[in-house]
Amino acid sequence: MHSMNKQRSIRFLLAGTFITLLAGCAALENMGQPGVVGTWTNQLGTVWMIKADGTFDVDLSGHGKREAWGTYTVQGDTMTLQRVGGIKPKGCDGKGVYKFKRDGDNLSFTLVSDKCRLRKKNALMAWHKKQ
Repeated sequence: MHSMNKQRSIRFLLAGTFITLLAGCAALENMGQPGVVGTWTNQLGTVWMIKADGTFDVDLSGHGKREAWGTYTVQGDTMTLQRVGGIKPKGCDGKGVYKFKRDGDNLSFTLVSDKCRLRKKNALMAWHKKQ
């Protein structure tokens, strides 16, 4: 009887550990790079689709057409953006570097360095996760 209770206790302990690990994995999903992943919009109507594979698409007017795209990297709370294709405003060949902060469905950026005026104008606005 004692052996049976011990086995049952071990099973409960293992089940509890498993559930705790699953919850921890779900929490980790929202940290670092995945923290910026999603479809975001700002008050100008720009839609920014940031993908988990390190790429992004931008729909400047929110009409469903990709007008610019590129790649990004995240290191800590710093995001580096690089335009790859689409519209090419003057000064937008180089990288843009921003600090970011996510608070629930809100994403904000502060400028580290960027010569692209259009990217700065959009990036420095408040972003809200699109449902």
